[in-house]
Amino acid sequence: MAEKILDLQNLTKVYEGNTVLNNLNLYVRKNEFITLLGPSGCGKTTTLRLIGGFETPTSGKIFFEGQDITNLPPYKRQVNTVFQKYALFPHLNVFENIAFGLRLKKVSESEIKERVKKMLALVNLTGYENREISSLSGGQQQRVAIARALVNEPKVLLLDEPLGALDLKLRKEMQTELKKMQQALGITFIFVTHDQEEALTMSDTIVVMNGGTIQQIGRPEDIYNEPKNAFVAEFIGESNILDGIMLDDCLVEILGQKFRCVDKGFNQNEPVDVVIRPEDILVTRENNGKLEGYVENVTFKGVHYEMIINSSEFHFKVHSTKMEPVGTKVYLDVEPENIHIMKKVK
Repeated sequence: MAEKILDLQNLTKVYEGNTVLNNLNLYVRKNEFITLLGPSGCGKTTTLRLIGGFETPTSGKIFFEGQDITNLPPYKRQVNTVFQKYALFPHLNVFENIAFGLRLKKVSESEIKERVKKMLALVNLTGYENREISSLSGGQQQRVAIARALVNEPKVLLLDEPLGALDLKLRKEMQTELKKMQQALGITFIFVTHDQEEALTMSDTIVVMNGGTIQQIGRPEDIYNEPKNAFVAEFIGESNILDGIMLDDCLVEILGQKFRCVDKGFNQNEPVDVVIRPEDILVTRENNGKLEGYVENVTFKGVHYEMIINSSEFHFKVHSTKMEPVGTKVYLDVEPENIHIMKKVK
């Protein structure tokens, strides 16, 4: 396992009596692409600003490669930040925007030219050296902002929703480009977003946050397939969340029917939340499913149909490449490995 580069210990941040971060503990490994994911106001940008030195925690410590940097000013930290609005200098051309930090450090002119040239190639802007910022598209401006941050050779790059201003097609392209850059450079990226697809696409590790606390940390596959609670299940992808009773290990009762599952360690007859993803529900017209229902609505989504199926007064959301017409009586079933059991939050 790669060694830690950042270690956030018991971080709390209070603004005017409002606790934005509450005793947050998190470590980041070297060369990791980690994403802080959550709704607006959950504390993810505050966490990023604390790491960057733009804010000071009310309590807690920040360690960088084992050294306490809690009160170190931003310019002394080995991190750089790419903001959502890029903050490029309109009076400087592309070359000078990228070179700005190097000139502040009084790097030699020959080295500046070499490093800026390297960065332009990395972000696919070779030949744009003399272009004015106002002449660039949103995607090109974003690449300049990334190059300006990377040219200083930070050990950690902080990205605060940098794709938010781009259109959908360009966002998807830049998701791929950012991941390629991170892998090519071998440095740590800490990315902030409220977009679950971005997080799932790019991350090695996802940190799901809500209300100033961490809800779950894990690989994208684990976060999606094994959510720890109802908030994570609803925020990451779409889910059907039902009340259930854990009858025994690997046996749960849902809507009055018994289903085999793969979860263990619950008390007998313990009330639980049951998560079933829309794509994991098997739909058939044959009477061989455990639940029966009627199709109430069908929406074509491009690669699949989304059906709302009313079964025992629960409205299941189902994704399938096969459509059943509205009003059709259908039967539903779920494979054991696709039923996810969670403890109820008291």
